Amino acid sequence: MSCTLLLEASGCHTSSREQHSSSPEERTEAPAPDLTPQPIEETFGSQPSRSAADNTDDRQRRIAKLEPQNGPSSGVAAIKNQYVLKRPLQERQAGSDDDESQPPPGKRKKRGQNKQRPRAIIPYSQLLCPKLHSAHGGEGCRYGDKCRYLHDVAKYMSVKPPDIGDRCYVYDTFGKCSYGAACRFALSHLTADFANVVNDALYDPDRPSPLTNAVPKGLQENLRKKRFAFPRSDAFMRKLKAGGGGGLKAVSDGSSVTGGAEEHGLPKEANNRAVTDPSDERGPPTAENCEGFVCGEPGSVQREPREEGEGCCEMGTTSKKGDAEISSDAQFSSHVAMEKAGVMETGVAPSGVVTDEDVIRLRVAEKKKLDFRGKLYLAPLTTVGNLPFRRICKGFGADITCGEMALCSSLLQGKQSEWALMKRHECEDLFGVQVCGSFADSMSRCAELLNSQVKVDFVDINAGCPIDMVFKKGAGCALMGRQNKFHEVVCGMVSVLDCPLTVKIRTGVYQKNWNAHLLAPKLRDCGVSMVTIHGRSREQRYTKLADWEYIETCTQAANPMPVFGNGDILSFEDYYSHLESSTVSGIMIARGALVKPWLFTEIKERRHWDISSSERLELLRTYTNYGLEHWGSDFQGVENTRKFLLEWLSFLHRYIPVGVLERVPQRMNERPPLYCGRDDLETLMGSSNCKDWIKISEMLLGPVPADFTFLPKHKANSYEG
Repeated sequence: MSCTLLLEASGCHTSSREQHSSSPEERTEAPAPDLTPQPIEETFGSQPSRSAADNTDDRQRRIAKLEPQNGPSSGVAAIKNQYVLKRPLQERQAGSDDDESQPPPGKRKKRGQNKQRPRAIIPYSQLLCPKLHSAHGGEGCRYGDKCRYLHDVAKYMSVKPPDIGDRCYVYDTFGKCSYGAACRFALSHLTADFANVVNDALYDPDRPSPLTNAVPKGLQENLRKKRFAFPRSDAFMRKLKAGGGGGLKAVSDGSSVTGGAEEHGLPKEANNRAVTDPSDERGPPTAENCEGFVCGEPGSVQREPREEGEGCCEMGTTSKKGDAEISSDAQFSSHVAMEKAGVMETGVAPSGVVTDEDVIRLRVAEKKKLDFRGKLYLAPLTTVGNLPFRRICKGFGADITCGEMALCSSLLQGKQSEWALMKRHECEDLFGVQVCGSFADSMSRCAELLNSQVKVDFVDINAGCPIDMVFKKGAGCALMGRQNKFHEVVCGMVSVLDCPLTVKIRTGVYQKNWNAHLLAPKLRDCGVSMVTIHGRSREQRYTKLADWEYIETCTQAANPMPVFGNGDILSFEDYYSHLESSTVSGIMIARGALVKPWLFTEIKERRHWDISSSERLELLRTYTNYGLEHWGSDFQGVENTRKFLLEWLSFLHRYIPVGVLERVPQRMNERPPLYCGRDDLETLMGSSNCKDWIKISEMLLGPVPADFTFLPKHKANSYEG
C-alpha cells in the first residue's frame, strides 16, 4: 500500500482509532505539539542576564542535538510511505468522534489524571470464601454462616465463569495453586469432587518464598495501634526542636525569597518561609554571627535555645516566627571537623544503664557506599512500575530497580496497599524503595521503620513528583521550594538509616526559576549518597525536551557525589550520547522502559532490535503470568492483572517497529501517525484505541465481564516536542 501522510491543519493527526470514552466530556486526546522553541531563563545566581534572542538560539541549539541530521522534527515520527494510512475525506467532514472530543472554544483540553475511573464491583455473595480456596466445608472460616462469601463449593462452581485456559501457570511452576476452586484455571488442578491437586514433584513446602518485604500481621497491628517505637527518629526530633531547625537556604537565585507559601504555589498550612526572621536581633546569618550553631550526629543541628514556641514544630503545625536561616556551609564544615576529631555530640545527657548504641551506630563515613556507575537504572514508576513489570525489565538487562512511590504516612499507618509496594522479588539484586512525605518527623520515622523491617539496598526520597495531590501537601517537588523542611527531612533520614539515601529531584518547581544546581551540593553535604535529576521542571511535567546541559551543570556542582540524569531516553543512541557528552555517573530510564522494555538489551548490545509482533505478544504473556503469580489467579487477581496490563498498553502502543520507521531511532517527543503494521497483530498493537487494548488483554486473560470499561490513568500521553 502506497499512501501519503495526512496531517490536519492544526498539526495534530487524529483518527477513529484514537482513544475514546463513553461521553464527549470524558474523551481526551494528546494536545497538539508546540513547535515554537521556548526561551529558558537561566538561574545561575550571579550569571549575567541574557537577551531573549540569546535564549532562543540556545534553546534551538539544544534541540538540534536531539533532532535528526536531515531536518528538524515535526513532532510526528517518519513512517515509510507504504505503511502510512490516509484518513478518508468523508470521515474528516462528518462530525464523528474526533470532532466531539474537541474542547469548547476558549477552553483547554483536559490534562493530568482521570481521578474518577470506573471500577468493577463484585458482590461478595458470588465469590468463594478465601478460607475455602483449597478445602471443603466451612470449618476453615471462623465467621461460619455470618460470612459474606460463598461456602458451598459446588454452588460456586455452578455460577463461576468458564475457565480462561487449560493450564495454570502457578500450578505448573510451583506444583500447587493455593486458590484451588477459585482459580480461573482450576480444571487443570481439580478432581471431580473439586479437591485441589498437588504435584509432589514440583511442590516443596519448605521452599522459601521468592518475595521478601511482606508486612507481618503483628507489625501491621502495632503500627495501627501506635505501639511501634522510633527511638532514633525521636532522638533526632528532640535535638531538632532544641536546636530550632535550620536547613538549606530556600533560594533559587542566590537571594532571599520573600512572601509566604501561597505566593509560590504551596498550601497555606505548609508555609515555610526561607527568609531571615526580621525579629531576630542577631540579623541576617553570616559567618560572624553563626557562633551559636553546632552540629551533633549526622543530620542534627543544634543552636542556642529560643523562646517557647519558636522552634521546629510537629507535623501539622507551624512556628510562630519564620525559621531563621543559618550558614549551611558553616554547619557542614563544623560537622566534618567534629567527625575528624572523633567527637559526636548526642545532645542528650546519658542516664541509666550504659549501652553500646553509640559504638555500633554507623557514622556517615562508615555506611555502605553506592556503586551505580555505568549501571542501568529502572526508574520508580507509579502504577505501571509494579513487581511483574520490574521482573520483565530485569530479564532484559536492567541492573537497578526501585519500588513504586509510597506515602510515608500510609506506611506508618500499616496500610496493606502501601506496604505491598515494598515487596521485592529474588531476581532484584539491587533494589530500593521510594518514599514521599513533607515533614521531618514522619519521614524519619518511616525511614527508621524501613531500616528495621525491610530488606533494601537504598532508600530514595521522591522530591520530583509533580502530581497536584502530592504537591499541595508540601511533598514531592514542593520540597524543592521548602528547602528548610527539605534539609530537615534529609538530615533526619540520614541519621536513622544504615543503608544509603538517594534523592530524586527535577530542575525546579517553575520553568523560569531552576534551583537544582543549588540544591545538589547541599544534599551532598547532608550525607545523600546519590541524586537523580529529571531534566524538566514541575511546571513542564513531561512536555518539551529534557535539558541535559542543565543536568551537567548540576553534576559539576555536586561533584564528587554521583549524579544520575533522566529524561527522553528511548534508544541506545540517546543513552550513550548523553552519557559520553556529560560527566553523569549513569542514566535513569523511565518512560522509555514503558514504551520498549527491551531498551535495556539494546543499550547493552548497542543495536536496534526489530522485535516482531509475535515476540511482543509472548512478552505480554510472560507479564500476565508474572501478574497471576503476584496478584493471584482467582477472579480478583485476573482482573488486577488485566487492569495493570491495560495501563502498560497505554504506553506500549507508542512503540513504532524499527522496520516501519523511515528514520531510526524513534524519538520520545515524536508521536506516531496513523499507520498499519507488517501484520494484523502489529497493527493492533500500534492502535491508540482503548478497545484494541482490551482485545489484546482478552487474547491473554479471556473475555472481559459484560459491564467492563477501562479508562487510562493519564488523560493524555505527552508527545509534545
